[in-house]
Amino acid sequence: MMSKLLMIFVCISFFLPLKSQSKDFFEGGTLTGNLDIKAQYYLKDSVIGAPDVPEKVLSNGSAEIQYRLKNFTTGMRYEYYLNPMIGTQAEYKGDGIANYYATYANEQFEITLGNFYEQFGSGLIFRTYRDPALGLDNSLRGALIKYMPLDGLTLKALMGKQRYYWEYKDNLVRGVDADFSLNDGLCFLKNSKLQVALGASFISKHQEQSLHIVGTNKINFPENVAATAGRASLRYDKFSLEGEYAYKINDPSALNGYLFRPGQALLLTGTYSKKGLGIMLVGKRVDNMSFKSDNQQQSTMLNLNYLPSTTRQHAYALPAIYPCETQANGEMAFQADVTYTIPRGSAMGGKYGAEVRVNYSRVNSIERNWRPDAQEGTYGYDSPFLKVGKERYYQDFNVELTKKLNRSTKASMSYINLWYNKSVLLVKPNEPNVKANVLIGDLTYNIDNKKSVRMEAQHLWTKQDEGNWAYLSAEYTIAPNWFFSVSDMYNYGVSNEHYYSFVGAYTMGASRIQLGYGRTRAGLDCSGGVCLYKPATNGFNIAISSTF
Repeated sequence: MMSKLLMIFVCISFFLPLKSQSKDFFEGGTLTGNLDIKAQYYLKDSVIGAPDVPEKVLSNGSAEIQYRLKNFTTGMRYEYYLNPMIGTQAEYKGDGIANYYATYANEQFEITLGNFYEQFGSGLIFRTYRDPALGLDNSLRGALIKYMPLDGLTLKALMGKQRYYWEYKDNLVRGVDADFSLNDGLCFLKNSKLQVALGASFISKHQEQSLHIVGTNKINFPENVAATAGRASLRYDKFSLEGEYAYKINDPSALNGYLFRPGQALLLTGTYSKKGLGIMLVGKRVDNMSFKSDNQQQSTMLNLNYLPSTTRQHAYALPAIYPCETQANGEMAFQADVTYTIPRGSAMGGKYGAEVRVNYSRVNSIERNWRPDAQEGTYGYDSPFLKVGKERYYQDFNVELTKKLNRSTKASMSYINLWYNKSVLLVKPNEPNVKANVLIGDLTYNIDNKKSVRMEAQHLWTKQDEGNWAYLSAEYTIAPNWFFSVSDMYNYGVSNEHYYSFVGAYTMGASRIQLGYGRTRAGLDCSGGVCLYKPATNGFNIAISSTF
């Protein structure tokens, strides 16, 4: 492992000097890249459940290089997991070239061979992306073609096999997409205040199947499963309305109980924006929309689609204890977000003004009327499209006030009221629902043009789950190079344990090195409605990143 780390450090020292000459590298071409290294020395901590790690040091990392010359772009990414850090899937163990591609692009065409990431619409039937923090990479390896025959019209076609850790599944994915901006493509709408865009998508997967025995039932799985979606966007003055509807034919899988019921999803977003006021309303319905290239896969890998969360993604530590994961088998969700700027000179705005943000979201089940013959291999149930189910999964009401107190000081206060269904969202049957309240205070003081201090205090109280939590943190920044922080998350409801953290970081140009020590609690780590459970850890850590 140390030889791998040494090799990457050599790469850093070699490529950083190229930054100033990369524009002229290889006779007019441009070389760019990035490096990301993380490692931790683990300490056993039976009190919080941190495991004993025989290797003591575990590390993840990647190095990506991209070269551009006129219309051509090529690149590759080296990844290593030696051995995978706690919280990273064990199947990643190893190292190698995980991603490589070549692209040719001109004004009308763009052709990519190799690995690629792409999204159709909002992703309801297709989105490939990489999230290293969650260990997710569902890229396709194959061919992607984009064609722009006229202004405002973009056509896409793709075919490939999906990444599964270090392998690529034999199951073939094919798709086409069309996106048309009417105002750019139709001359009589070029100067119209009404902006209109339309889109349509189609994706299919092929998986060789044979007769399967599930329980006592014989099931003939479909070898080809297709999904289609249509979308529209309307914008007029201060208003906008966007919507997408997706439909997936029967796709029996391990995640839906091997039901042959088709899947559906609807996402609607409306906004109103003017100076000092922003309003956003979001509605979503999902029914049986887990869509993977392998119907036996139950982990977060091999997702073909992306079902965005319609709840606020909390960045603060304590409300993030209870994240909301999108329920692909069925949910109805609603979110409202209002941001208002209090004018300067008013009683509440004062000299510098203030901003208030109010957010509310709720997620419920869908209504299901189970058929008498419901079991593996059948249609399963009927569901009225607009009827909200009786079971509540999640609810969040939060208010945030941000105000600049003087030239040097900015403060914010937040109140959050959470309702959390542990039986569904944490898959812990018979656990009581959590009702929690959170108060947060955040203060930033700029000592001078380079030095600043940020302090944060949070308190969560609940009678369920682990009881009450308190959180304190302080950060000191010396721009543009130094950063220091110390924090402690303390549970005084049940375990009475401290989860402390000490971090120091140095930044030089586009490179950063960070050293730290601390404890992390076990729980879900989520991003955009996709979650991965990570166990507790204790130890020293280092993170190095650089771009050139």
